Amino acid sequence: MAANKKIGKVFLAGAGPGDPDLITLKLQKKLAEADVIITDRLVNPAIITANAKKNVLVLLAGKQGYNNESLLQEKINQLIVENALAGKTVVRLKGGDVAFFSNVLDELIALQEKNIPFEIIPGITAASGASAYAGIPLTARGFAQGVQFISYNPNSDHTEAKWKALAATEDTLVFYMAAKNFLSLAEQLILYSRPSITPIAVIEQACTPHQRIHISTLERSKEDLSGKTFSSPSLIIVGEVVRLHQEFQWYHTSGVGSVFEKL
Repeated sequence: MAANKKIGKVFLAGAGPGDPDLITLKLQKKLAEADVIITDRLVNPAIITANAKKNVLVLLAGKQGYNNESLLQEKINQLIVENALAGKTVVRLKGGDVAFFSNVLDELIALQEKNIPFEIIPGITAASGASAYAGIPLTARGFAQGVQFISYNPNSDHTEAKWKALAATEDTLVFYMAAKNFLSLAEQLILYSRPSITPIAVIEQACTPHQRIHISTLERSKEDLSGKTFSSPSLIIVGEVVRLHQEFQWYHTSGVGSVFEKL
């Protein structure tokens, strides 16, 4: 029991989608108490600067999709466990919400295996942040009664049945990790009979001064967006709710307003 008193505690926390003001009060408090912060690449550094104590140890996990130089998950698990076993209060900081398309399960298993106490602190996921800052309600009466969150990266292997279901639904579709292959995404939805006039939005670096919004349709996306390189992180929203952007956009930066032909 005496040895257990030396074990620290780990807080697996979501840092929100980019705006430093979009973090929870609980995360703010835990950042101020942390001895060690292990942060992903997409976390706004201003969140740590504004809330952590001066002598905190900040370790960069550097997680980035399709990047061979990213820190291996096993190494991240090791950093978390070693610092907690050394009696440190550890905040494992992830962009968006801690449980949306992250490797949090691997980290939970690593902590459980060593009997290290932990808490999960939710955050505003990229879908909520991006849609809000683009003036696109993800569900809205007369537009969509549901929303689905899907990852779609170059390694995704969705079945034919999955594509048919996505094409047939009237739900809003939010695709994470899809910016590198958005043309393939549009082609697949059209192939499986999603109406080609369905609006699509690509939102770059949401909730930051660098936010850019690109609006098109499934059929026009190749003409409108082909050849563009979208800054990470980028999110794709597909569905009738995208039409609401033109009327309700409120967050203006130099990049907002890159709207193509009116829908």
